[in-house]
Amino acid sequence: MRIHHELKYDATPDEVHAMLADPAFRERVCEAQHVNSSDVTITPKGDGMTVVVDQKRPTDGIPGFALKFVGDQIHILQKEEWSSTEQAALDVSIPGKPGHLKGTVRLAGDGAATVQTVEGELKVHIPLVGGKLEKLIADLLASALRAEQRVGTAWLAGDR
Repeated sequence: MRIHHELKYDATPDEVHAMLADPAFRERVCEAQHVNSSDVTITPKGDGMTVVVDQKRPTDGIPGFALKFVGDQIHILQKEEWSSTEQAALDVSIPGKPGHLKGTVRLAGDGAATVQTVEGELKVHIPLVGGKLEKLIADLLASALRAEQRVGTAWLAGDR
């Protein structure tokens, strides 16, 4: 399943990148998603960085057919390898489960604003229910990105 989501911020690409490089911002996004636990690690690398967000989310609202695959909470490991201040390789996995998202995150100026584009291919390798699980995970990802947009907008406006 192909994923494409855009977040728009009233800030420069450098300001958005600085926000994304701040562990406190990443933790605030996890809090906004009501995760059970999270661990954020950001390691600078030249013009880029490595971001790892390891989180465990509640399964509230997860359909019964999916619960037997994810258990009592969903462990999500998000890794971003930023090669520059504008682009990252994205890998989101559910450790121990047969699914992942591989893609990119890009920042681009749009006048006085910045568009953050998240794209990738989501795959769940489970016969018969893989497509349903892909749709469920895509919906969870879209919800997480909406939370990131809300937190990011407030963060860039000074609510830290």
